Amino acid sequence: MQSLTNLGAPILLALAVFMLLFLFWAVPVRLWVEAIFAGVRVGIGELIGMRLRKVSPHLVVRPLITATKAGLNLTTRQLEAHYLARGKVDRVVQALISADKANLGLSFEQAAAIDLAGRDVLEAVRVSVNPKVIDTPRVAAMAKDGIQLIATARITIRANINRLVGGAGEDTILARVGEGIVSTIGSAASHKSVLENPDNISKTVLAKGLDAGTAFEILSIDIADVDVGKNIGAELQTDQAEADKRIAQARAEERRAMAVAQEQEMKARVQEMRAQVVLAEAQVPLAMAEAFRKGQLGIMDYARYQNVSADTEMRQAIAKGDGENNGKSES
Repeated sequence: MQSLTNLGAPILLALAVFMLLFLFWAVPVRLWVEAIFAGVRVGIGELIGMRLRKVSPHLVVRPLITATKAGLNLTTRQLEAHYLARGKVDRVVQALISADKANLGLSFEQAAAIDLAGRDVLEAVRVSVNPKVIDTPRVAAMAKDGIQLIATARITIRANINRLVGGAGEDTILARVGEGIVSTIGSAASHKSVLENPDNISKTVLAKGLDAGTAFEILSIDIADVDVGKNIGAELQTDQAEADKRIAQARAEERRAMAVAQEQEMKARVQEMRAQVVLAEAQVPLAMAEAFRKGQLGIMDYARYQNVSADTEMRQAIAKGDGENNGKSES
């Protein structure tokens, strides 16, 4: 009996130590004391429940202390639920404090929704209080006279709290403003009118309501710089003339090829006709021999034929000789 008593004392001591360690782990005493002195009522049971729900008490209680000191009425349940939803509790609380000081009327539900949507809610509140300036890239456009103009603009925007969830971002603003600049310059009759009054671009673009459906409100659009680029109209005319020239050359080459083909075809026909003549001449002796056999051609007829042939050859020779002599005399 005494041995059991001796064994039970260390076990009880170990259990007491374990319970004490568990209590210190489950209940952050220093944090609990800070909350009490800050006027925030956080029960020990709530802290233990946070530990059991795998919620860091420091990431919930300390933002709650900050919010309470700033005059906001928040609860541990709200902050804990936002933490469990993988939200940034500290950024949400800071955003709510900034919005409250600026009288923006931002509720905890709105701030939590903006944070869970992937936007930086604190930065959004700052942009809503202090407008942000973004620069557009160089936008090239051509006026009606064919001169290219390259413009850059500065856009002053302010975050719209009510449209941060589901609203388009800065990239959409830049794309719409660039499109408006191109449209305005393209509708100008001359590039000189744009250079004389660049503010007409900003006025025209601003009047189109380009911030519709975005998370921002466009306060102003200022043209920072306008440079004169290339003479696109002249280049297009030059390119068109070069293209017309190539088309004309192609058509002339086509006509030349057709003429050469026709000439070759005529030469082929002449050669064919000459061959037919030679073939016909080759048939003459055979026809004469056949006529001799049948008695249709006499010896005198053949003699006359020979005389006519000799006379023809002599005349051809004389004609060739006269032609050669004329050529020599001319030379």
